[in-house]
Amino acid sequence: MLQTVLQTIQHVFGSLGTLFRGVTDPRQAGKIRYPLPVLLFTGTWMFCCHLAARRQIHWRLRTAAGAVNMQALGGVATVPHGDTVERTFRRLNPEELQEVQCRAVERLIRQKMLAAYRLFDRSYRIAVDGSQVSTFEERHCAHCLTRTQDGKTTFYHHVLEAKVVAPNGFAISIMSEFIANPGEHPTKQDCELKAFDRLAKRLKARFPRLPICLTLDGLYACGRVFDLCRKFRWRYLIVLKEGDIPFLDQEFHSLSAMEPKSHLAPRDRITHQAGQDGTIRQDLTWVNEINYRDSHKRTHTVSVLECIETTSRRKTYRWVTDFRITKKNAPLVANGAGRIRWKIENEGFNTQKNGGFDLEHAYSKNENAEKIYYFLMQLAHLIEQLVAKGSLLKQRFPKGFGSVKNLAASLLEAWRHVRLAADTWAQLAKIRIQLRFDSS
Repeated sequence: MLQTVLQTIQHVFGSLGTLFRGVTDPRQAGKIRYPLPVLLFTGTWMFCCHLAARRQIHWRLRTAAGAVNMQALGGVATVPHGDTVERTFRRLNPEELQEVQCRAVERLIRQKMLAAYRLFDRSYRIAVDGSQVSTFEERHCAHCLTRTQDGKTTFYHHVLEAKVVAPNGFAISIMSEFIANPGEHPTKQDCELKAFDRLAKRLKARFPRLPICLTLDGLYACGRVFDLCRKFRWRYLIVLKEGDIPFLDQEFHSLSAMEPKSHLAPRDRITHQAGQDGTIRQDLTWVNEINYRDSHKRTHTVSVLECIETTSRRKTYRWVTDFRITKKNAPLVANGAGRIRWKIENEGFNTQKNGGFDLEHAYSKNENAEKIYYFLMQLAHLIEQLVAKGSLLKQRFPKGFGSVKNLAASLLEAWRHVRLAADTWAQLAKIRIQLRFDSS
């Protein structure tokens, strides 16, 4: 198990020095006991093994076999203590750790490992959503967001995530934007829409040529987001709830009620059987070429797509998009771009909160170190997905592990008891493998 994970890391990212290159070491050269890649690997490994707390590094990783393994992987005699990791993380630059994550995803894209999951064989589906990552009864830092209910004020930290999502369950963080107040007493709190503006500009600057289709929730159904996507040449599909944009509601309801043969009704509808066994009925209705004028006098030409899904109960979904909907592409737009947005909630945030990563646990009381741990968690989650969904694991363990939690537990036990050879990295680099993923 241990070799499978390390071989996946070596195959995709290279050695530890390659994976964490570009991160500046702030320590004095003569006082360094553990190289920086070793400390960053220790933090990442803590999440890979689902240790759930920094102190567990001492109790679970610092075994006799663990010391041999760290010597083989990092050239040091022991696994660093969690406090040693913490002291260094407080001084690192979070932007450099963000770049490590961006470079990891860029590597997957350039190796065409994600090519099979593009929408219409072109656009990478990126879901953007916010999540609360920690809560405090007292102010944690000057940048805490605040919420007051029934006279009680809660302090919390929030992050806006952009994740590459795919039908096979991939939810891979490509960029993060922390939502934070500029000081203790701001006139207005930071919010998701402000953070989205910052995130979008950074994403475009870092991946200027990447074809992107954004899939967003109803918060982003507004002219400023439409305009930004048009400016950056991104496609989009955004949840449209009743009342979000009254003009679009009125246009959709009035035009969709017309006879389909009418030249005044640029709409159509089909019935689609979805699900693995085709038992889910979807009635898809759409209206193209709606001219919407926002509050800033900007005109946008959009389409509205509605999906009424019938199983044991009836559900209605509606989106606004810049795609021109046709009978041929309507099912894929609805299911492959609209419904897939839930991957960021389920396979993304829910997995990180309840699947062993303990996203809402405060791994540090230091604001800077907290961000470093967050980025390493995203990297560990990426590694876990590559291993769990990759062909290498299925070849070596055809019966699987039953769950990702069991996989992490097996990895921890392997680290605690299996002793790696001194030339492990060199040997892994010589082995040629093909790593394939389920494209369903």
